[in-house]
Amino acid sequence: MNRLKSLFSKKSSGVGIELTPERINVVRLKKQGQKLKLQTLATAEVPEGVFEEGQIVDSPTMAEIIQETLAEHKIKVTQAATAIPGRAVTRVILVPAELDDNELREMVLNQEASLYLPFPRDEADVDYQKVGYVVDDDGIEKVRVLLVAVKREITDSYTETFAQAGLTLNVLETSSFALIRTIREQLRQFTSQEAVAVVDIQFESTEISIVVDGTPHFSRAVPLGTSQIQSALSRAMNLPPSRNADLLQGLSVPSTPITGGSKSGMNPGTAAILRVVGELADELRRSIDFYLNQGEDMEVAQLLLAGPGGAISDLDEFFSQRLGLPASVIDPVDSLAIETEEEISPAQRSGLATAFGLGLREV
Repeated sequence: MNRLKSLFSKKSSGVGIELTPERINVVRLKKQGQKLKLQTLATAEVPEGVFEEGQIVDSPTMAEIIQETLAEHKIKVTQAATAIPGRAVTRVILVPAELDDNELREMVLNQEASLYLPFPRDEADVDYQKVGYVVDDDGIEKVRVLLVAVKREITDSYTETFAQAGLTLNVLETSSFALIRTIREQLRQFTSQEAVAVVDIQFESTEISIVVDGTPHFSRAVPLGTSQIQSALSRAMNLPPSRNADLLQGLSVPSTPITGGSKSGMNPGTAAILRVVGELADELRRSIDFYLNQGEDMEVAQLLLAGPGGAISDLDEFFSQRLGLPASVIDPVDSLAIETEEEISPAQRSGLATAFGLGLREV
């Protein structure tokens, strides 16, 4: 059974639940006329060893955390949407336009998919969607197809965990899809010749997605996240290791690159952070160059930052200086024009962009 079968469906009426290595985020939105209102926002800490590298390692404990969080906030639902972070293969491929739906399905799922997967096809859940038409250099019309694949053992672990928590999964998608849904209106300001690099700085890793016309054309996860930044800071300042992202919210990154001996007068914590975010900037540059070298007639017009790492002050300015591209931090409350009764701090907001995108699936 393909666990990603609902990736592109329009099912609804549950709650959005984002699972991460350090916390879960639960978002419930409701429609009020043409506007969206935040009905519930709940977060809970996840202990070390429960969720690692995009995988649920301890399903019973994760299921218990989900149950307890819903109960504590009096959220009574039987269905949910969730997302898998950074473990999906995402590609846009071209197939002949004359294929009927059955032929297209056969070609994409059973022929094309195996060409793009770094693991055996029979170990994968694969989904796809037509995202437009294009005429190739020979004047032949082709269909652009978005292909998404995740290892089945990962999708199974999500389904089983939510079942243990008493929930049916309406939607199991990739975190980049949920994030793109949050910024859909922002993405409309760019032309079809302009790509946007969406940079989701999570706890263990950063997912870089190159998005064109609202579709991720290329995604890559690099093993640098807020955990590595916090570890570098703790070591430099002789502090005990911490999983608490609040540490990052008071940090600021110098936007002007510091070279040579001028680092000598710098706070050792700042120097340590600069090393990690500098490495992340290099990975971003490599990802963008790789995408542009695929022969697409495209330019990357903007960097959009999300995830808990987006809370680091001036990080957008730092990336902008390093990469020569405009950069800004995603604010899901502003992006979706959501009415909230309780104030959500700016430092919290970028880390909730994926959770809001999941909540949007369940309105």
